[in-house]
Order: sequence, then structure tokens, then C-alpha cells
Amino acid sequence: MTSGMNSNECNLQSCIADVLAFAKKQGATQAEADVSIEDGYHVNIREGAVDTIEYHCNENLSLTVYRGQRKGSVTTSAMDWVSLQEAVTRACQIAEFTQVDPCAGLADENLMATDLKDLDLYHEWNLNTKEAVTLALECEAKAKQLDGRIKSSEGVSVSNFKSFDVYGNTHGFMGSNKDTCQSISCSLIAEQNGRMERDYYYTCSRDPLDLENIDTVAQQTVFRTVRRLNPQKIKTQKCPVIFEADVASSLISHFFAAISGGNLYRKRSFLLDCLDQSIFPEYINIFERPHQLKGWGSAMFDGDGVATTNKNFVKEGVLTSYMLDAYSARQLKRQTTGNAGGAYNVYVSTSDKDLSQLLRDMGNGLLVTELIGQGLNLITGDYSRGVFGFWVENGEIQYPVSEVTIAGNLRDMFRHVVSVGNDIDRRGNIQTGSILLEEMMLAGI
Repeated sequence: MTSGMNSNECNLQSCIADVLAFAKKQGATQAEADVSIEDGYHVNIREGAVDTIEYHCNENLSLTVYRGQRKGSVTTSAMDWVSLQEAVTRACQIAEFTQVDPCAGLADENLMATDLKDLDLYHEWNLNTKEAVTLALECEAKAKQLDGRIKSSEGVSVSNFKSFDVYGNTHGFMGSNKDTCQSISCSLIAEQNGRMERDYYYTCSRDPLDLENIDTVAQQTVFRTVRRLNPQKIKTQKCPVIFEADVASSLISHFFAAISGGNLYRKRSFLLDCLDQSIFPEYINIFERPHQLKGWGSAMFDGDGVATTNKNFVKEGVLTSYMLDAYSARQLKRQTTGNAGGAYNVYVSTSDKDLSQLLRDMGNGLLVTELIGQGLNLITGDYSRGVFGFWVENGEIQYPVSEVTIAGNLRDMFRHVVSVGNDIDRRGNIQTGSILLEEMMLAGI
């Protein structure tokens, strides 16, 4: 088998087919295998000099075999046929000694994806590491020239990766995903009155033509950094809170963690037994569109080979679907939702209001722009995070704030979403605008 990104799809599929056939010969009643290849580099410069250049070229095969309802799994990076045979043998041996699990096994054959159309996820960036270093240096130089308060750089990074993944199982399913990911990020330090602050900005895309240019990256990083200067402390109080778009996605990710099958059947979720109940206000919809071209979470099939579909997780505020793979679905005596591996391109319905209008609607309160630390109890929904942001009065930003902790309960927070802005952050799998919450507790001075 040829290694690296030059491996063609036929070779990889042939390799998986051979592995699955050998597993059947070794006594497996079912088996599934996945070969993943990642190739690319990450360049980081700092203060006009190269800090690091990292190359990645990884190739792995993951194999799971079932002997009835006993399961054995192995992963190997040794891709020659002798090593692959040894991996199959080890997996079958493991399966002999594992406990019987009534929920173990492949997803039902009739659920396998049949439509495997191209989702336009692969766009190579013909930029070598020397050119990437030059681009990073130019970005840093532009940023440091824009404002005299920028005193130093924490670095500019350029990443360029491509990956290829083939999954097959003994139902006869075989599917592949091929994608690219490029990014440019910049982090700066500003100083005023002897106090320093840092912030960053980044752009990322499947297609290099969709990347923001380095002028924009530099300008946005400088803007975000200098606006943090001279923060003040605020009093402990209850008040409205806005999560800016690029941190608002974290709230939605907590929601998905709470409705994921693994947490549900283990009873580790504050949303247990909440299907068909109102979780959000009726004007909130959260939905999945897995077949979007160039999407960060686009896929025609999930990690079980099951066809992905458009679905609503929340419709008019009501929780209409859990997020299940084949195994968790069996544990819950339900059917898989085609979400082995998570959600695929999540969208939150928005209002027609931009961030400035949300600020006016809020009046007085806190705009959160950065979350610090971890403070989530998924079982109870209790939420507590350190934050950086800005104090708002009469709908206008007054000054940056620091040393603030916000606290609440996610069930209450979801129920009291006032509005979602149209300032959508499109740089990730979860796309949402800024989220205005009716009230949270702020711990300050």
C-alpha cells in the first residue's frame, strides 16, 4: 500500500476490503475499518523570526471486529499486509475475552448511505513552507505598524492540511471523505499605562480562495487587542449578558453534549427525558444540514456508515431529536440519528438584528468576548466561567472589564435566550450569531 496523500482511493478501499475479508476468515461475525491519512504543515513565526515549522504525515487504520456481541478494537500505523494481519488477529483475540454487550454491532444494513456525492471539501493550497513563512512575516509586520500601542507579537501561524479517510464494513458499505483545511492566525500584545493585554484573530477555510487576506487578519487582531486596554472591575450583580458570536457557539456545544447519546444512556445529562419538551423560547430553532458544500461538518455518512440527513434538533424551542449513533441508540431503545462522530453543520436561527442592535436591546449589561477556564457540570447544568468582556450602558460599550465570573444554570440560560444576532461566526461546525441572555449572575468586586 502506498502511504501518504498520494494513496489513491482504490488502493485504500482495496486495503480495507482485504482487512475485512481477513477478519471474517478469523471468525469475526461483523467488522468495520477506517483508514485516515493527514498530511500538511504548521508554520509559526514570532517577532520577525521563524519560531517553529511542524510537518505532519500520519496514516492509521482503526479496526473493530465483533464475535457475536463481543467487541475487539485495535489501531495501527503499520500499513504493510503482515502488520495488518497481525492487527486483525489481535482484535479477534480481544473480542474473545470481552463481555457480551447486547448493544454491540454494526448499524443496521438498511441504514447505510447510498448517495455519496462530492461535497466540494477538497481545495489544495499551493503554498510551500517558505511562502507560508513569508506570508506570516508580512502579516505580523502589517499588524505592528497599525497602532503604536502594539508592543509585541505572540506569533502568526499559517497552517495547510489535507486529509483523506475511507471507512468500510462487512455490510458491503465503503465510503470516503477527502478534505482540506487552511488557516492564518495572529496574536498580539498591546500596552498602555504599564498594563498589557493580548488578543488574537484568525481566518480558516476549506478553500484558500475563501481565506480573509492578511490585511484583514492584521486589522482585526489589532482592533481586538487594543480594545482590551485599561480594563476595570465591576460590582457583583445580576444583569443581562451577551455572548459574542465567536464564544456563543460554546453554549450550543454544551447543548449538544447534553443531548448526545453517550451522556444520555449514562445518565450524565441535565436534559435527560426532555425529548418533546420546550428547552428554548419558541423563536429558537437549531438544525443540522450535513450536505452543505464546503461545510466544516459536511459528510454524506457518519462514523457508522449511516446516511446523514437534514434534521431539526430544536424546532420552535422544542427538543425534537437526540444526537445518537448506533450504539447509544440501542442503549436507549431508539434508532440512530446518523450522528456517529457528532453533529454535522449546525445552524442556529437568528433574528434580523446585528450586534449593535442587541446591545441596544440589552441596555445595561455585560458583553462577553472571551471565556476562561472550565466550569460546567453537565449532570446538573450548573455553569460558571471566568470571562473577559465589556461593560455596556444605554446600549453603548463603555469600557473593558476583567476579573469577572459569570454563573447560571444552562436550563435557565437556554430558556431565557432573548435574541440571537445575525452576526454569524462561520468559522466552525456550529454557526450562530451573538446570543443575548435575559440575566446571569456576575461575580466581581
